[in-house]
Amino acid sequence: MLNDTSMKQPRIAIIGGGPGGLTLALILQKHGLASTIYEREEADANAERGGSLDIHKDSGQWALKEAGLLEQFQAWARYEGEDFRLLDKHGKIYMDDVADATSASGGRPEIDRGTLCDLLLGALAPSTIRYGHKLIEAVPHADGRHELHFENGLIDTVDLVIGADGAFSRVRPLLTDAVADYSGLTMIELNVVAAEHPELAAFNSRGKLFALDDHKAILGQLNGDGRIKVSASFRAERDWLEASGIPFDQPEEAKRQLLELFEDWDEQLKDYIRCAGDAVLPRRIYMLPVGLQWASKPDVTLIGDAAHLMSPFAGEGVNLAMKDAATLALAIVAHIGGNSGAALAVAIQQYEVEMYAYSSISAKLSDDNLKLMFSENAAFNLKSLFD
Repeated sequence: MLNDTSMKQPRIAIIGGGPGGLTLALILQKHGLASTIYEREEADANAERGGSLDIHKDSGQWALKEAGLLEQFQAWARYEGEDFRLLDKHGKIYMDDVADATSASGGRPEIDRGTLCDLLLGALAPSTIRYGHKLIEAVPHADGRHELHFENGLIDTVDLVIGADGAFSRVRPLLTDAVADYSGLTMIELNVVAAEHPELAAFNSRGKLFALDDHKAILGQLNGDGRIKVSASFRAERDWLEASGIPFDQPEEAKRQLLELFEDWDEQLKDYIRCAGDAVLPRRIYMLPVGLQWASKPDVTLIGDAAHLMSPFAGEGVNLAMKDAATLALAIVAHIGGNSGAALAVAIQQYEVEMYAYSSISAKLSDDNLKLMFSENAAFNLKSLFD
């Protein structure tokens, strides 16, 4: 821990208050380094940004251990959430894995995104995060610092800016011209209240259900709040959402037209659409080039989706963001000294080399899995990976 107050501590800005940004700030705090998180939302919105997350032992759980929260996480984690069912469109079951809910030996227990972020926020000094600060641009200064301009009029100057601001990062252009590109996959997100549809809840089981066929998928995942989070997914042209004519702001009509896309699918699988509530959220899946790298700079870097956006089909998104956060924080702590500028440059370069190595593997796996899951005979092909 850095206790020598005579050392000049760098001013560190983290753009984005998701799991990655929160983990980074918390580990820095644990080692006596202050940072400021700038979050565009007016209040914590993590519960609305995603459903249940599987937290992996060697990445997300490792980061939580470094943040001092592993035991608290284990108390909230749902090990039964590792249940997995795999079917085709006719309802034929290819896999039906049942986890031991009484054992903490599983490597990928589930926790809702909102609950995870509540754990992180509960341990973080309240003054660390500033809500309602949407970054407009970061302007490099000749002295190596950055001037941050926010939509609310605030201007701040910092020694190190870290982009934890997701797919369409405002920080990424400081390092690379790469932009998030449409992956060819469109998802319609819905939610089913499990208690209101017990037969569907029993069919889904306690974790994830994947139904794959015809370059389409119906994906169901039970969340800790009793919702089954559903994704009706399919290959489509980039402008399909606009060209389809489906009125996504009219839930009943939107669901009726979605059912037509899956009209020859098993009736129980179509219940994932029929039984959904009024929230119908269409979205495109984007990705950055697999293996993206950039020339290292001493005063700016990226973590999470800002650095290596990929499809969700490796289950690595939040885990890599948290692993990035821990890897970067520990590198900063290890190298920081009296002349922080040179130390930060070494720390950032060390982090980026490590991050490139592990994230490129996950990005390729994610891309390979996307192609497999939306291929011909997808259920059979995915089952073959586990044989």
